[in-house]
Amino acid sequence: MVGAKPAKHADVVLGEDWIGPDAAAESEARAKRDRRGVIAMNRSPLARKIITFNLLAILVLVAGVLFLNPFRDSLVIQRERGIVIEAELISGFLEAQLPENAPVNLTVGDGPDVAGTLAALEIPNAVNIFVYDNAGGLIASTVGQERRPSPVPSLEGDNRSTLITDFLDNIWGGLSGIFGKENDGPVVETANEALVASLVSAALKGGTEVQSSTDVFGNTIFTVATPILQGGTPVGAVAIASAAGEIDQLVRSEREQVLQMFVIAILVSIGLSLVLASTIANPLSDLAAAAEIGREKNARRFSPNRVRIPDLTARPDEIGRLSGALRGMVAALYDRIDANEQFAADVAHEIKNPLASLRSAVTSLRQSKREDHKIKLMDVIEHDTIRLDRLVSDISNASRLDSELVKEDEEPFDLLTMIGNIGDFLGNDAREKGVEFITDMPSDPIVIDGLESRLAQVFVNLISNAISFCEDGDAIRVWVRKRENRVLVVVEDTGPGIPEQALTKIFNRFYTERPVDHFGNNSGLGLAISKQIVEAHGGVIWAENIRPTDADVTSDPLGARFVVGLPV
Repeated sequence: MVGAKPAKHADVVLGEDWIGPDAAAESEARAKRDRRGVIAMNRSPLARKIITFNLLAILVLVAGVLFLNPFRDSLVIQRERGIVIEAELISGFLEAQLPENAPVNLTVGDGPDVAGTLAALEIPNAVNIFVYDNAGGLIASTVGQERRPSPVPSLEGDNRSTLITDFLDNIWGGLSGIFGKENDGPVVETANEALVASLVSAALKGGTEVQSSTDVFGNTIFTVATPILQGGTPVGAVAIASAAGEIDQLVRSEREQVLQMFVIAILVSIGLSLVLASTIANPLSDLAAAAEIGREKNARRFSPNRVRIPDLTARPDEIGRLSGALRGMVAALYDRIDANEQFAADVAHEIKNPLASLRSAVTSLRQSKREDHKIKLMDVIEHDTIRLDRLVSDISNASRLDSELVKEDEEPFDLLTMIGNIGDFLGNDAREKGVEFITDMPSDPIVIDGLESRLAQVFVNLISNAISFCEDGDAIRVWVRKRENRVLVVVEDTGPGIPEQALTKIFNRFYTERPVDHFGNNSGLGLAISKQIVEAHGGVIWAENIRPTDADVTSDPLGARFVVGLPV
C-alpha cells in the first residue's frame, strides 16, 4: 500500500495490524491508550469496584476480629487463672505456718507473722495483697510497701509501640460502646481494700471468688479472694488486686499486631487490585473505546473510518473470547455491508439492461411505420417487462433471505422424504421433455435439523437447472449417500456440462451461462441463493464436470454434477 506505515511498537506487522494513512480510528485508539497509563482510577468504574470490594472483604475480616476480641477473652481467662493461683499459693503458704490443733486468731497476732510474710514477698509493681481475719477485718496489706525490682525485667510490662492502636483508640472506644461487650464488673476509683471487700465475705464461706472491674480511666483490674483454712475451717482470707490496665496493655499490643498486618494487607490488596484492574479494566476499556470511536463525539453521525477492535485473542480468558467475538462480529458486519454495496451495484447494473432495451423498443415503436415491426417491438417490450418482473422478484427474495434464515427455527425432518417428493413432481417435467429421471436413495431415513422449505428450494433449483440444460435422450440422476457426520446429495445430468471458465463464477450473483435462446429467462440468482441457504445450514455446495477418471481435462465433459454436503 502506497504511503502505509507499520503500527507503532511492532516488529513484524501483517493483515489488520497494518495501518494506512487514513486509519484515524486506530490512531485515536492508540493515542488514548498512551495517555491513559497503567490504570486510570478516575475514568474506570470497574477498577474502583475491584479495589473497593477487595478492601471491603479485608475490612469486614479485621472488624470482625476486633469486634469479637478473641485474644482479649483469652488473655482475661489466663490472667484470672494466674491471679487465682497466686492467691491460693499465698493462702497455702500462710496455712502451712498455722498450728494443727491450737486455736488461731489472726486479729491479735496469734499465728503466723502475716505482715512479715507479706513484706518478704517479691510482688510486681501495682499489685496489692490483702489479708483479712475470719471476721472480715483487714490484718495486713502490701499497699505502700517498697517493691524490689523484678529479677526478670522483661516481664515487668509490655513496652511495645502501639501507634496505630493509640491513634484509633478514641474511635474504637466509641464503637465498642455501641457494639462491643460491656464489662460486667463495677467501676471503681482505685485498687484498694474497698475493691476486694465484697469478695472477702464470700471467700470466708469456703470458696474462692474472682472478679474483673474497670476504673474511671477504663483500665481493667482483676481481684480475687481465697480463704485461709485450718482443718477445713476458714480463719482468714487472702485477697489480691492486680495492676490497673495490665491486661489492657497486652490487648493493645495484640491489637497493634493485628492492625499492622491489616495495614500491610491493605497495601498488598491495593497493589494486587491495581494489577488485576489493569488486566481487566484496561482491555475492556480498549474494547469499548474502539467500538465508541465509530461514532463522532456529538453522537449524531457515524465516523467514516472503520472500527478496529483490538486483538486480545491471545488471552486465555473471557476477555480474549470477547475480543474474538467482537472482531468476528465487526468483520461479519463489514462483510455484510460490502456485500450489500456490491449487491446494490449488481442490481443497478442488471436492471439497467432491460430498462435500456425497453427504452430503445419504445423509441423505435414510436418511429416504426410497419405493422410487423411494431409486433416484434411489442414482443420485446413484453419480454423485457417479464424479465424485469422476474428480476425484481428474485432480488426481493434474495434480499429477504438473510433475515428469514435467522428468524425461522430449525426443525428435524426426513431429507429422503423431501427429495423423494421433489423428484416425483419434477420427474414428470423431465419425462415430458424426453429426459430420463433416476433417483437412488438409501432405504433408511436420514433425519437432519434445518429449514425444510429452504433446503427444498435448493434442490428444486438444482434439478430444474438440470432439466433446462438437458435435451431429448439425456438423463438426470439424483442420489443420496450418508457418511459419518454428513450427508451428500448429488444432482448430475448428461447435458452439455459447465464451461471451465464458469466453474469458479457459477455461484456469483446475477451470473448465468445460458444458450442464446434462453436469454432473459433467468435472473442468475438461483445458484447464489442456493449457496447462501446451504452455508447457513453449515453445509457446502460445489459444481463440477463429469469426466472419466483418465480423461483429459480439456476434453468435452459428459455432463454436470452439483454436490450438496449437509451435517447430520
